[in-house]
Amino acid sequence: MEEDRKLKQSVRNLEKSLLRLEEALNDDHDNSLIVDGTIQRFEFTIEFYWKTLKGLLQAEGIEAKTPKETLKEAFQVGWLENEKAWLQMLRDRNETSHAYNEELALQIVKNIQGYFPEMKQTFFNLREKGKL
Repeated sequence: MEEDRKLKQSVRNLEKSLLRLEEALNDDHDNSLIVDGTIQRFEFTIEFYWKTLKGLLQAEGIEAKTPKETLKEAFQVGWLENEKAWLQMLRDRNETSHAYNEELALQIVKNIQGYFPEMKQTFFNLREKGKL
């Protein structure tokens, strides 16, 4: 019961973070505060994604401990279409949280713009499959 409640909250958080990320991606990225905010929202979204996927996998009896393991398992069960893109998103998230330089930040925002359709589509696919 508690796990079910946690999973539902995780899904709500994920959905909100996707909406907030989309807002940020529609802003002017010439402003460094917008760039920073977009990256922060991306970090939150990736965090919510892997934790939600981990919970969904757990409900299926599949144990995954790390974000990378979780993404790989989610790909194996057919919940993610592009494993390579998701693993790159994870690498970008890890890079942004350990170091900051403006050139890298702008490149990552560009990457996020490319990732976002995959992130959004994955959410809809999971919902259609009755996982969310």
